[in-house]
This record gives sequence, structure tokens and C-alpha cells, in this order.
Amino acid sequence: MQILILVVLVVVLILLASCVKIVPQAYAYVVERLGAYQGTWSVGLHFKVPIIDKVAKKINLKEQVVDFAPQPVITKDNVTMRIDTVVFFQITDPKMFAYGVENPIMAIENLTATTLRNIIGDLELDQTLTSRETINTKMRASLDEATDPWGIKVNRVELKNIIPPAEIQNAMERQMKAERERREAVTRAEGEKKASVTVAEGKKQSAILEAEAEKQSAILRAEAQKEKMIREAEGEAEAILKVQQATADGIRMIREAGADESVLRIKSLEAFEKAADGRATKIIIPSEIQGIAGLAASLKELVSDK
Repeated sequence: MQILILVVLVVVLILLASCVKIVPQAYAYVVERLGAYQGTWSVGLHFKVPIIDKVAKKINLKEQVVDFAPQPVITKDNVTMRIDTVVFFQITDPKMFAYGVENPIMAIENLTATTLRNIIGDLELDQTLTSRETINTKMRASLDEATDPWGIKVNRVELKNIIPPAEIQNAMERQMKAERERREAVTRAEGEKKASVTVAEGKKQSAILEAEAEKQSAILRAEAQKEKMIREAEGEAEAILKVQQATADGIRMIREAGADESVLRIKSLEAFEKAADGRATKIIIPSEIQGIAGLAASLKELVSDK
């Protein structure tokens, strides 16, 4: 009898322990009573009625990531490629998630595949490869709207890989190679053009500098020649002035010595003799001094006095 009582007590304790539930953070428990939805337990300590109540589903409320296998899709220009997607979702309503769809993850995968095919079917190959952000945005909006009755919120959708056929990949690689070669040729041509322009500019500047130097040199030579001519003219003028001064002084001395008109005319002849300087072949003598031709003896005496 005591053993029976002990067994009953153990069973009661086990039942009471099973009725105590602690819901951890970021989780929710869906509780059913006699098979019907009773309520949703949030974080904390909860008690349920033995045998009658049961925890039907434990739901993770954290954001979850599902990586789906590559799906075959056909573009608008009839190119078949494979695209795998990554979906970030979070459960917002545990009751709707528990009773809204049988297998939520499979439902999201199938919905993602059909949505992706619809979007890619309206795009050509080049648009598909360059419009990842647009495709992600359209898929997120469509999936979020479709999964809302299931208590699921789709936060983000990313195209992980876009795998075109092998021949398309080869063609794209050849196109990229040709484009790189074209850019290289353009860059080389631009460099050669800039180099030619630089050389031409250098030659132009050199010619300008040479012309400017020649101009300055010519100006300096002209200035030097001008200075030389001025100095020679000043020297000649000074010499003439000195000769004239000496002549004037000689005449004054002769006058002071009381020389007559004949002596003055003889001195004039001497002046003509010096003017000829042995180079003149003909000397025109003024009429007023032609009468002194008979004074040759006196001229010789004057010459001998020198």
C-alpha cells in the first residue's frame, strides 16, 4: 500500500512538473486545449492544465536565414540560367505561423522560385546581370505580401549566385577581353596623343624662346653698333673741333704777329694741302687765293721751315 501511494505521489509530481513551462527569450509557445487553440505564451513562467493542455508548437521569433538551392529560370531573350537566393525572414504572428501553412519553409521556397521566374522572365540577360538590386527589391515586396497571412515578414531577399550557361560565360569572357583590349588601345592612343602634344608644345616654346633670344641679341647688337657709331661720331666731331680750334689759334697768333695778307693766303694753301692729304688728285682753289701763285718761293721757304 505504501508503495502504491509512493508511486501515485511520483506520478503527481511528474504531472505537476510537466505543467510548469518556462518560455525562453525570443521564443513563443502555441498552446492547445483539447486540440483547439488556447493561446500563445510569451517569455516567462507559465502553467498548463495537465492532460488537457499541451504545447502544440515552439516558435523561434529570431530573424532566420534560408539559403535555397539554385533554381532554373529563363530570361526574356530565352537564355536559361540558374539562380540561388537567400531569404531573411522573421515570424511575427506565432498563431498564424502555426496554423496558416503546413510547411512554411517549403512554402517560402516554392513561392521564391515562382516569383523569381516571373521577374526574370521580363528581363533580358544583360538586365538580369546588372539589375540585382532591382530584382531583390521586387522579390522582397512580393514575398512579404504573400507570406503576410502566414505570420511571416520577409525582411530581405538576396540573389546569391547567377549562373549562366557555359557558352554564355565563354562569350561574356571573350566580350570582356575584347573590351579590355579596346580600353587598352584607347588608353595607349590617348597617351601617345598627349605625348605628341607635349613634344609639339615643347618645340613651339623652344622656337619662341630662340626667336626671342635672337630678337634680344639683334637689339643688343644694334644698340652696340649705335653706341659705337655715336662714339666714333663724337670722336670725329671732337677731332674736327680740335683742328678748328688749332687753326683758329694759329690764325690768331699770325694776326697778333702782324702777318700781312700774303702770309694768310699761304696758310690757307697749307690748309688745302692738309685737306688733300696726298689722296686728292684735284683741288679746286678759290679765286681770291689764286693770285698767290707767284709766291711759290715764299711757300717753299715756309715748307722748308717745317
